[in-house]
Amino acid sequence: MAYTDHRTLRRVLRREIVGTIGLLTDDHDFRAMRRYDSFVFDDHTTYLKHVEAVLRTRALQGSRTTVALFDPEDYAEFCARTGLDPDSHTSRARFTAALASTGPTVPYEGQPLADLLPTLVDEAVRQATWEYATMLLARLGACASCGEDLGRAAFARASHLLARILDTAPPGDRHLVCSVSGPAETLVAVLHADDTAGRTELDEAEALEFTTVLALGLATESPGGLVMRISKPGTPDRVHGWRLRAFDLDPLTAGEVFDAYCTDAESGDLIPPESNVDYCAPPDLGEEGPSPAHHH
Repeated sequence: MAYTDHRTLRRVLRREIVGTIGLLTDDHDFRAMRRYDSFVFDDHTTYLKHVEAVLRTRALQGSRTTVALFDPEDYAEFCARTGLDPDSHTSRARFTAALASTGPTVPYEGQPLADLLPTLVDEAVRQATWEYATMLLARLGACASCGEDLGRAAFARASHLLARILDTAPPGDRHLVCSVSGPAETLVAVLHADDTAGRTELDEAEALEFTTVLALGLATESPGGLVMRISKPGTPDRVHGWRLRAFDLDPLTAGEVFDAYCTDAESGDLIPPESNVDYCAPPDLGEEGPSPAHHH
């Protein structure tokens, strides 16, 4: 009886332990790990099947599991920095444990691995975008005229503009996209802002990334734009847009929004407009923008 009680109690405790699995999402990363003798898998497809089986078994046992993106280059750097042998199960486990607190992760909730993989990759891209934009903002330094930290000022301005956009937007589910063109690459951030019973619901991580990318565009005067699409049952979708400029947004006319949506960004060819979509000038944000007396 005592033995059964102990076994039951331990089973209950196992359900409260959250585990993390480091996942090699593509064949390139999988091949990179095959250099290690302790990594016993020969085929990426077989590896993914075994990972999915482990995830399902843990879920059936009541255990919670998060899946982290396992990057072989980051792993090699981690081992070099910490003095660990990279050709070791223990080292991979320690790296995965570090990923659980610092890297992109997605909870496993019984979904097929084919559905989880793109979600995990998107999460990794989001985090990398935010880290890169944050680094560039930090490098801007202080304003030569007033000494104010340019990155901090731009983030405050971006936060204010985002709040005004959401406050003045018509009711509905809002989908916002901000893109900023840089010398190396174009940064893109996405924000979903659902309007529920007159209250806007935001994902905090999405909002932070979106505001950071918008702040970078405002501070650097890089070519960029912000588009908001509003969906509401029973009515056509509404699309609004703004052009980024120094610490402010320029509203696009309905014609400019139409042209932006109906032109292929790479080829410049015209794209047929979507049905049941209205291309509109954005609502008045109700503010005058930065003081003309001083521009950073």
